[in-house]
Amino acid sequence: MNKIPLVNLERQYECLRGEILEITDQVFRSGAFISGPYVRTFEKEFAASHDARFGIGCSSGTSALTVILQALGLKAGDEAITTPHTFFATAESMLAIGVTPKFVDVDPETHCLDVRKLEAAMTPKVKAIVPVHIYGNPCDLPNLQAFAKKHRIALVEDCAQSHFARIGGKFVGSTSDGAAFSFYPGKNLGAPGDAGFIFAGSESVSNIARKLCDHGRSEKYLHDSVGFNHRMDGLHGAILSLKLKRMPEYTKKRVALAKRYQSAFAGKGYKMPAAYPTAEPVYHLFVVEVSNRARVLESLNAVGIQAGVHYPVPLHLQPALKFLGYARGSLPVAERVADRVVSLPLCPELTESEQDFVIQKFLEVAEK
Repeated sequence: MNKIPLVNLERQYECLRGEILEITDQVFRSGAFISGPYVRTFEKEFAASHDARFGIGCSSGTSALTVILQALGLKAGDEAITTPHTFFATAESMLAIGVTPKFVDVDPETHCLDVRKLEAAMTPKVKAIVPVHIYGNPCDLPNLQAFAKKHRIALVEDCAQSHFARIGGKFVGSTSDGAAFSFYPGKNLGAPGDAGFIFAGSESVSNIARKLCDHGRSEKYLHDSVGFNHRMDGLHGAILSLKLKRMPEYTKKRVALAKRYQSAFAGKGYKMPAAYPTAEPVYHLFVVEVSNRARVLESLNAVGIQAGVHYPVPLHLQPALKFLGYARGSLPVAERVADRVVSLPLCPELTESEQDFVIQKFLEVAEK
């Protein structure tokens, strides 16, 4: 059995190689390397694909979240509620503009932000709530939206792992004040490098976000504000447009593979993240909880299966965030999840025979 990577980007490239080389040649011949027509085309396509009105391509998922928070008026001294079970960039984006992340524990069943614990976290300084659709599993958006409306704060969705996920029949990111997507190469829709996307809930916020991504300007040498260099590259826009056409097929394969994992593990008592009612996850990751993670990882890696951990250290326990004052035990559900989760190989290019091998080897060693 050959090695089975967590995400098989090499196999994906081989399937798309001819088209990628053709579009790459077009971009190089056009000279449209930064922003330009390929990015504008992708912006329209991606926003339309999610029923979103205003979309801006940018340099990464991290910059997308930083920009949309600033465009919504968050500033130094404000606080934003978010989850500790996510990649560091969720909090990093806030701190980049002086906003303090305020962590709330996660739901033990879904691993998403626990809406039942939000009220206790509210203070006059909280100006936004930033839920993460972790693993491509939608958060409880109906209740999050009700909470944000009640407290008159912004709702900004971190959609870095959730392209085309839905809840209540609506795409994530399409109905809130703002949203941030990542096109990091290993994501469900991945660029050949870092790239991201912003959804804005209004035209005015969209205009501000677009300026912030391009040095605070709307004309070449006229700068209305101090912004960033967070523009999307033309090559990324072109290749993302190419891959976007295959997303329905890719998503269907991910869901089918996830259901095969679930079928193999559910009857044996392994705990996997549940979905909220009406949610349609897209399975960026397939995660299982185990009590002997180190042994599971060692055993799988020994037979060529690349398993992973997302994420072993919750944000409130990260050394860089020690100044926020959290200690072990303060968010017990997130800490337990972080100690137990294992991510198994999952991508559209994974074959059923490869998956069967992963399942076999996992079941030989994993303890509940």
